[in-house]
Amino acid sequence: MSEGRRNFIKKTALASGGLALGVNSMSAKSYSKIIGANDRVRVGIAGFSNRAKGALIPAFLGHYKKQNFEITGVSDIWNRRRDEGAAFLKEKTGNKMRVWRNHDEMYEENKIDAVIISTPDFQHALHTVQAANAKKDVYVEKPFAETMEDARVGKKAVEDSGIVFQIGSQRRSGRNYHAANDYIKSGKFGDIVMVEMSWNVNQPDRWRLPELTSQIKESDTDWKRYLMNRPYEAWDPRKYLEYRLFWPFSSGIPGQWMSHQIDTVHWFTGLNHPRSVAANGGIYLWKDGRKNYDTMTAVFDYGPLDDLSKGFQVVYSSRFTNSAGGTKEIYYSNGGELNLDTNKVSPNGGLKASHANKMGMQENLLPSFDLSDSDVQVVTSADTGADNMTSLHMLNWMECVRSRKETNGPIDAAYNHSIANIMTTAALRTGLKSTFDDKAQDVLAGDKVFKY
Repeated sequence: MSEGRRNFIKKTALASGGLALGVNSMSAKSYSKIIGANDRVRVGIAGFSNRAKGALIPAFLGHYKKQNFEITGVSDIWNRRRDEGAAFLKEKTGNKMRVWRNHDEMYEENKIDAVIISTPDFQHALHTVQAANAKKDVYVEKPFAETMEDARVGKKAVEDSGIVFQIGSQRRSGRNYHAANDYIKSGKFGDIVMVEMSWNVNQPDRWRLPELTSQIKESDTDWKRYLMNRPYEAWDPRKYLEYRLFWPFSSGIPGQWMSHQIDTVHWFTGLNHPRSVAANGGIYLWKDGRKNYDTMTAVFDYGPLDDLSKGFQVVYSSRFTNSAGGTKEIYYSNGGELNLDTNKVSPNGGLKASHANKMGMQENLLPSFDLSDSDVQVVTSADTGADNMTSLHMLNWMECVRSRKETNGPIDAAYNHSIANIMTTAALRTGLKSTFDDKAQDVLAGDKVFKY
């Protein structure tokens, strides 16, 4: 990559003001046109990852014919992934695919209308900037950003460009989650007093790719382009392929898992971010050279910024070392619980008469019902079932590309889960309680701005 290109990427990523538009940018007037039902929407794949192959592309292929969409090509800086992606897509669609060595080539050719981005965690916001500059609609995997610099520039690019944007937080298209959101916002649940969330696995192979790391060569990819705005360091195949284990390429657990779950707190409550986060963790078992923790716990304080007497805690824990307990998402009120693993609302733990009457209070017990039985309307045109949220989420994006309506996962959702993730990372890496400076839009660890 030329020095000029590196400087462009760095300036694009760090700027909080105006953004330079790409060579193929279109006028707002020409782009505001609604795409006709007979106009085929051409989509490029930005990064042929395991997530793209195993989930995003299959979700797309479940709806593309009815929606009149097509995948026309794949962009990846590793030649092996480019070839594998083209072959996979040809097998699935019967069409020969274009291949691009990088996203610049893809946008310069200007043969696509939209892009599905499934690149490493730290690149998501910056690759969204590239797409927004080229006026291409975006479906991008979460987490949106791992630093506030990237989050700010990504959010501004989306807002300025007017593209249709979907963050890959697929819970936002799940019928059970819509039912939970409606129920909590109705007031029938009562005030949230506590949220417990966990995500536990026992998988030493999680995010490890020893066979591939032994095969990839620096000459087969573009390491300098890969680094984008991260500090330069020598080629490391593990940081290229196993990036989720290494900061600042990924925060690991917060970005990969917690971002899904903490996003529901923002959605259900309308709160944009925590008031503070305290967290701790370590590499307790898997001594394999990783830098991101294999076990962590974070405690969040949520509530209105202008009234500290109101609020609730969220406790999030995750471990790679023992899978007991699996995943858990439970919201508690004084009257019971809303459990998003069982999809049931129940009076479990609610205030019983035997205790309430002694204090001159009324019993408070929620009625039991199943969230999956609720009459919930999700903005989609196909019934693929609540067990296939990625399919519903992809379909929602495709429909919104045509209608130009806001998706289920808009840019504010992506930005806000990034704040919570970065606050957690700051607390984990410094040992200090983190807060958020709303005026500067920066995460603070103690009294200092958190930087990687």
